[in-house]
Amino acid sequence: MSHKPSPAEALSDFEKTDFTHFGRTRIIYRRGQGPAVIIIAEIPGITPKVLEFARKVSDIGCTAVLPSLFGIDGLDPHHAAPADLGKMVASLVPACISSEFTTLATGKSSPVVAWLRALAAHEHARCGGPGVGAIGMCFTGGFALAMATDERLLAPVLAQPSLPGRPINALAGNIDISPEELETVKGRCARGLQVLGVRFKNDRLSPPKRFEFLREQLGDAFVAIELDDSAAGPSPIPPHSPLTEHLIDEPGQPTRQALDEVLDLFRRRLLTTAG
Repeated sequence: MSHKPSPAEALSDFEKTDFTHFGRTRIIYRRGQGPAVIIIAEIPGITPKVLEFARKVSDIGCTAVLPSLFGIDGLDPHHAAPADLGKMVASLVPACISSEFTTLATGKSSPVVAWLRALAAHEHARCGGPGVGAIGMCFTGGFALAMATDERLLAPVLAQPSLPGRPINALAGNIDISPEELETVKGRCARGLQVLGVRFKNDRLSPPKRFEFLREQLGDAFVAIELDDSAAGPSPIPPHSPLTEHLIDEPGQPTRQALDEVLDLFRRRLLTTAG
């Protein structure tokens, strides 16, 4: 039986620190050098698969920055002891009902986005470069869009955005951002900002109307990557996370191609020096 790393082992190549804004302090993990990319983990948190994605970001020459918002950092939920799974679930429940996360409302940005914008500004000052990138996943997918009201955010990626959490009828076409902030982002898109979205075509948590809404609002500035479910790697859960849980990290695989497009956006916007 192969050794399954403990959470501490999974995080051993990341620097651990913290960041405080408006009295709220959270743990931050960093790896690499160069312009910052804020990686906002999906539920259940900063898993080994999310850390693998972060390593790929740092390997292209960026600083991968992972704020701990919920879950047990570094825990593999598929190989966790029952006691650890219990702790993980207990840590998720407060996050899912917290006033910091807008889980059901439409036309609103989650309050935690203000903290994430402050983190992005801090990391830009710390890491340098033309700006920062950000990717939200699932529960946090729309956060990267709301963060893009800040001119320092140059490369927003929305991976399977799932909020608001009632993807039926009209709500399926909305996303967790206020109308005022959406107008700001639309203005930035008119001036050249590109927003990248990734999802599986039959993902009920991130329904197709959500990307249709983004196309209507952002026009050609929104680039959608929508994958067939058959492209998903083996997993105990249905196709949902193309860049982490369901990634097949082999050349020619659709999920690998999606990953390469995400990394290429970070390269173009954060690492390419204008001539």
